[in-house]
Amino acid sequence: MQKYLIIGLGNIGEAYVHTRHNIGFDVVDAMARKYDAIWQSGRLAHVAEMKIKGKTVFLIKPTTFMNGSGKAVKYWMDKEKIAIENILVIVDDLALPLDKFRVRGEGSDAGHNGLKDIHFMLQTTQYPRLRFGIGNQFGKGKQVDFVLGKWETDEQPLVQKKTGIAVAILEKFILEGLPAAMNFGNPMKITE
Repeated sequence: MQKYLIIGLGNIGEAYVHTRHNIGFDVVDAMARKYDAIWQSGRLAHVAEMKIKGKTVFLIKPTTFMNGSGKAVKYWMDKEKIAIENILVIVDDLALPLDKFRVRGEGSDAGHNGLKDIHFMLQTTQYPRLRFGIGNQFGKGKQVDFVLGKWETDEQPLVQKKTGIAVAILEKFILEGLPAAMNFGNPMKITE
């Protein structure tokens, strides 16, 4: 039985709910809803287990805050004996416009503290990730406020649509593999 670990990055706590930085949490929440998976409190993360066509999928939302995400990823990979090629991390990306995704099998942390900690804990940058473009509409010195801010009202319909497409990318990854997920997600330019 093949197992998969899908990691949505974000920060726990009311202040961070539905912020740009927490889009990873929102995507795995949407996937859990689609498959009626129930979230439970687990070690270092909230965890939901589900099945897709005979494959077991663990969704996690680390409870370690962004800077400690790697601890949760490593723990659940080891606990469930999940191969690194069967994990996928969902992360917000300032370098991508809001209408784009980037699915990759490796890459740098691009200054993202969640990825930085995962790289440190796994001792590699070779693992699949889904970068969810959040754009970079902020003034000088306002990056933190932008990333930790809520979506603008006019962005919300697009973010909702894009969250649903992100779930479809995850399904492609689980059922058909990384190249299929890349071919599906990377060329897209999402409009309302």
